Amino acid sequence: MLNFLGSPDRCCDGVSRRGVLQVGALGVGGLTLADLFRLQAQGAARPKSAVKSIIMVYLHGGPSHIDTFDMKPDAPAEVRGEFKPISTSLPGLNICELMPELSKVADKMTVIRNMCFSEFADAHDPVLVYTGFHHRPMVRPTFGSVVSKLRGGVVREVPPYVAFDDPWTPRLSTDFLGLTHHPFIPSADLKAIGPSGGMTLDRVSDRKELLSALNSRQRVADNERGNVGAMDAFQARALDMVLSPKARDAFDIQKEPDTVRAKYGVGGTQFLQARRLVEAGVQVVTLTANQEAKTWHTQGPWDHHGGVFKGLRKELPALDKHLSALITDLYERGLEKDVAVVVWGEMGRTPKVNGAAGRDHWNEVGFTLVAGGGMKMGQVIGSTTRWGERSKDSPYTPKDLLATLYSHVLGIDPATTLTGPDGRPIRMFEDHGIIGELTGQASNIGGPIVPRHYSK
Repeated sequence: MLNFLGSPDRCCDGVSRRGVLQVGALGVGGLTLADLFRLQAQGAARPKSAVKSIIMVYLHGGPSHIDTFDMKPDAPAEVRGEFKPISTSLPGLNICELMPELSKVADKMTVIRNMCFSEFADAHDPVLVYTGFHHRPMVRPTFGSVVSKLRGGVVREVPPYVAFDDPWTPRLSTDFLGLTHHPFIPSADLKAIGPSGGMTLDRVSDRKELLSALNSRQRVADNERGNVGAMDAFQARALDMVLSPKARDAFDIQKEPDTVRAKYGVGGTQFLQARRLVEAGVQVVTLTANQEAKTWHTQGPWDHHGGVFKGLRKELPALDKHLSALITDLYERGLEKDVAVVVWGEMGRTPKVNGAAGRDHWNEVGFTLVAGGGMKMGQVIGSTTRWGERSKDSPYTPKDLLATLYSHVLGIDPATTLTGPDGRPIRMFEDHGIIGELTGQASNIGGPIVPRHYSK
C-alpha cells in the first residue's frame, strides 16, 4: 500500500490538519486512482484545449497584514509593531524588512490590500479562500475540484488537481461534483511513496513485480461505499501512472540542477514541485506555506495571538525565499502568462498588539498577493485606513478574486451552473465581482461591480 503521510496540527480553534491518506495504488482524497479512472470512464472527464494553471499558497491561520505588506510606520508603537519597512522594485510599495528577496520581485506581483474575509464571523474559515463561500450553511466544492469538473485533465498521466495541503480538504466536500474530482493529496515527504514490505518504486524494474507486490495485500478503497478494490484495467492504469516517467518526474526535484534547488532552499520542496507539476499539465496546485519547514506551533504558523514578532521572524524569511524563487522561476521559464500564483490566509490580524505581544483575529481586512496568470502585475490594489483597521474603499472578497481567476486565467464563466447536492442547478457564484485592476476590464461578469461596505 502506498502511504501519503502528514502530521496532526491544529489552529487555535481546534481545527485539525489531517495527516494520513492510504490507498491501493495512488490516493485522491480517500479514493484510489483506480476508482478515479473508473469514474472518469463513466463520463466525468472531458478534454481541454490549452493548459492554464493556478498555484495557491495558503498561509494557515491568517497572517498579519500590518507586519508584512501593509505596514504603518507612522502609527503608534502598539500598532506599527517592531519591524521596519524596506523599499521594493515596485515604486511606492514598502514591505517588511524580513522579506528582502520578495522586495526584488515586487514588480512581478500585485498586492491587494483591501481583501475582506468575512461579513459575520471572527473565526478561522479557510473554506472561504478555497471556495469563495463560508462553510455554512452548505460546503461548496474547492476551486480545484470545480476546475477538474469543468476542464477535466489535460495530460492523462497527471491529475488535474494536486493538493499538498491536507488540513482543510476533508471539510471541503466535493461529493456533489463526484468523487472523481477530489484532489490528489501526496505526502510532504515523497520518499514515503512505495509499496509496503520494503519495496520502493525506485527498486521496481518490472511492472508485473509491482503488481504482484500490491496484490499480495488486501486493498480496500477508502470511499463511502467501502468497496474492495479489484486489480482490473483501472488499477492497471493506476499502476501505469505510478510508473509513468512524466508523473514521477513531476514530483522529483532531483531532476532539477543544484542551483535551482538551492534557490528554493530548505523547506521549499513543495514550491519547486508545484512549478514542476504545472509544467507537467496539472491545472491547480495548493500548498500550505512553511508546512515543510516544521515551524508549526499549536496555534498554526500564522495564527499569532501571542509573540507575533517572534513568530514572524521564523515564518517570513522562509516564505520570502520559497515564494521569490517560485515567482522568479515562472518568469524565467516564460510561464508567467499561463500560471497564476495566489498567496493568502483566511484573515488579517488586529491592528493593535495585545497584552501577549500578539495580534488577534481580524476578518475585516487583510492582504492577498497575486503573480502571473497573464494579469496586470506591478501594482498595489486598494488601501486601508490610518491604522489598518479596514479598507478605505469598497473591499474585494475571496469570491471576487476566485471569479477573476476562473474567468481571466482559466476561461471559466463564474456564472456557470453546476448540479447541487439536491440535484438542483446551482450557480458557482450568485453574486460576484471581478478585480478590474488585475484584468484591465471595467465591468463585472454578468453585471456591474457592486460596492461592498463592511463594518462590524
